[in-house]
Amino acid sequence: MTEASNPASIHKLGPLGAEPELSEMGRMVQESIHRYAEEVMRPIGVKLDRMTPEEAIAPESPYWPAREKFVELGFGVDTLLSLEPAERAKTMCIMFEELGWGDSGLAISFGAGLLPAFMSVVLGNDFCRRLAPDSKLGCWAITEPDHGSDMLDASRMIFHAQGNYGRPNCIATLRGDEVIINGQKSAWVSNGVIADVCILYCAADTGSGPDPRRGCVVIVPMDAKGVSRGKPLDKIGQRALNQGEVFFDNVKLTKEHLLAGPDQYLEAVYAIHTFANALMGTVFTGCGRAAFELAHAYAHERKQGGVPIIRHQSVAYRLFHMFRKVEAARALTHRVVHYNFTSAHPSLHAAMTAKITATQTSFEVANDALQIFCGNGLTREYPIEKILRDARASLVEDGCNEILAIKGGYYLIDPDLL
Repeated sequence: MTEASNPASIHKLGPLGAEPELSEMGRMVQESIHRYAEEVMRPIGVKLDRMTPEEAIAPESPYWPAREKFVELGFGVDTLLSLEPAERAKTMCIMFEELGWGDSGLAISFGAGLLPAFMSVVLGNDFCRRLAPDSKLGCWAITEPDHGSDMLDASRMIFHAQGNYGRPNCIATLRGDEVIINGQKSAWVSNGVIADVCILYCAADTGSGPDPRRGCVVIVPMDAKGVSRGKPLDKIGQRALNQGEVFFDNVKLTKEHLLAGPDQYLEAVYAIHTFANALMGTVFTGCGRAAFELAHAYAHERKQGGVPIIRHQSVAYRLFHMFRKVEAARALTHRVVHYNFTSAHPSLHAAMTAKITATQTSFEVANDALQIFCGNGLTREYPIEKILRDARASLVEDGCNEILAIKGGYYLIDPDLL
């Protein structure tokens, strides 16, 4: 009997592939989040995908019970930050991979929802942390109608030498003990139309005009006078993730709401971008894994040529490379998150490698999965077309991959070698 024909000789890997044995904490996280992802996220994600953007955020929408059950799981900011750095890194990787496996749009919504609280703790502001308890849904407002990727390049590292930035779309005037905000953020604010609290990154004006390179970070209660919201964005993918414009009309807050001033702004952009890109790496490792697992199961069920299609060389070959890519994305993402949570100086360009690798992997694997499903994959009867759309959105999310790669490449310049 050959090795391939003897099932006993085939070693089945665990739920996270070729991952070393998890700690007791790791197993508990994986099992509880996976159960939630399977029983709650997947069916609700499909329902939200087929609703209008307005229906998806209405009071009776299934989004709200899904969000409530996520909060009840207890994996909030205080819980995560109470762990030792290495265990925190592993826990977050497991947690967000499983959430991404369940539904990437909901996973990003829940992850973005934690950002005001997370950054308030990281930057040591107790007042802002009290404004953003885990029970309140957060949003991250940084990109602007005229300044998308520009806002993620506050240092102007890749700004064109002949470029003219123009006027920022959103400006916070720092005057005495007040912060006065005017302008708008673009339609890509995750949770923008439904959030309770916002972490706002914008240009600052301290008296000599607005300077996007010396901006500020403000925690803004979304019920503050002068805050309004646009329509929810209608998108091809990640439709479970609400996104929409946020407008600020002479919004006046005390200086206590200022999380980072002009002197700390570049570091604050670096910090949140590093965390967000790593988060994207974990979520879309899970999304790619979901596509692989669905295709793998289907290849055992579907018969053509008188045998399950996995017996055909081209299908087995394709599945192996899908598996390989997911394993590589997971390994890289875990390595990067561990490094950034345990290092005195986290690396943004390392986080960019995780984001680009995992999102590109999720799209390629979902595309190959649809090919295995063939005509059935084009129908809504099967989940793979939705995963493909969700994965495609990730390539332009939290910085399009091309911009991230250019900026990441510039971080590789070693002045000592020039």
